[in-house]
Amino acid sequence: MVKLRLRRMGKKKQPIYKIVAADSTSPRDGRFIEVVGVYNPQTHPMTIDVNEGKFFKWMKVGAQPTSTVESLFKRKGLMLKWRLVKKGADETVIATEMEKFQMLHTEKMRREAEKKLRRKKAARSKKASSSETKTEAPVEGSTPQV
Repeated sequence: MVKLRLRRMGKKKQPIYKIVAADSTSPRDGRFIEVVGVYNPQTHPMTIDVNEGKFFKWMKVGAQPTSTVESLFKRKGLMLKWRLVKKGADETVIATEMEKFQMLHTEKMRREAEKKLRRKKAARSKKASSSETKTEAPVEGSTPQV
């Protein structure tokens, strides 16, 4: 059985993964059939580059993506496109659905960025307020001056 899976590349503590079509019995970094794309988790936001032609070719012949690769494809919108192609939807329907997906994805990324900023501000204000209370609190064990 052919699987679409990750192949680790890059230096120590700086991984870059190739998305490859490989036989399920071959080792992780061993023999593979074809490179389908590249995944770089080190960049912000992470980079996922997939050759759609190769992706569709392997999915048509029955290749199974691993759970990690499937989640990457979902994030990219390729699994949605694959399901629409499999159903036999025409190009206009696919284009409108992909446009809708892109709009929702950009909105989601914007909300996550705003949430991250709110958390940073809350942490800063909490840290500032806790440092103020520490300076004003009396030290235990000291005798009062009379």
